[in-house]
Amino acid sequence: MTYTPRYIELNEKNELAEKIHSLNEILSECSLCPRRCGVNRTQGELGYCRAGSELMISSVFPHFGEEAPLVGYRGSGTIFLTHCNLRCVFCQNYDISHLGRGEKTSPSQMASYMMRLQELGCHNINFVTPTHYVPQITASLPEAIERGLRLPLVYNCSGYDSLEVIKLLDGIIDIYMPDAKYAGEEPAKRFSNAPDYPPVLKEVLKEMYRQVGDLQMDENGIAERGLLIRHLVMPGNLGGTEDLMKFIAEEISRDSYVNVMQQYRPEYKGRDYPELSRRITYGEYLDAVKTARRFGLHRGF
Repeated sequence: MTYTPRYIELNEKNELAEKIHSLNEILSECSLCPRRCGVNRTQGELGYCRAGSELMISSVFPHFGEEAPLVGYRGSGTIFLTHCNLRCVFCQNYDISHLGRGEKTSPSQMASYMMRLQELGCHNINFVTPTHYVPQITASLPEAIERGLRLPLVYNCSGYDSLEVIKLLDGIIDIYMPDAKYAGEEPAKRFSNAPDYPPVLKEVLKEMYRQVGDLQMDENGIAERGLLIRHLVMPGNLGGTEDLMKFIAEEISRDSYVNVMQQYRPEYKGRDYPELSRRITYGEYLDAVKTARRFGLHRGF
């Protein structure tokens, strides 16, 4: 049986329009993320993320470098969004997230991008760094649905999200793919200016899991719905792998799909921080995987 995304039903019941309205109201006193800048983005004011009222996109393409359940055999339909609400000092996409490389895009054009990715055979629509553009993204969905969009939607985020906004996304997003970057306040503050990242992440992960559960795949191993968590292993275990894996296993699910990632490199301003100025060792990566397994996690690495 072919998977039908829940946003189709939401649209038919007019509940999607109600959610879009609620999200758009947030833009006038922006609290789309935990920074709660309070700026009026509809009047051109800019907050921490530097994103305005219009959607900005850096690139749109079938991505074959994502996790296997997303890539399948025709790629993940990836839409890279400009700017970021976290702005890590070691950002590997700093030209997009910090420098703002991208082009302004209307909701109708966004709908066209999604339809093009579906026509190319992609298995999903993968919004990369969507937190600060949730109202604009959702506003593009009714036209895309009317034009025949039927792919699962992937919310590919930093994990630094507003619980209120994530609750509004219930029934819209099929696959949540948050980072789990930090377990400790000090590194979160030092490298991402977000000392509240750890408690925010925990509440957000719980809500995402409540909505979609463990990652579910079709008979070909392609993801349809669920939670997929990423954890970037950092030099000297700065992210706090043990605490994060313990939390995921004990308070989310031991069947969680967790991608323990080894591609850290000191990009952007990373080399200005001695503790971030090197790649991780293979031993550090193996230790992280062993830690995940020790807590009973078994999917994704």
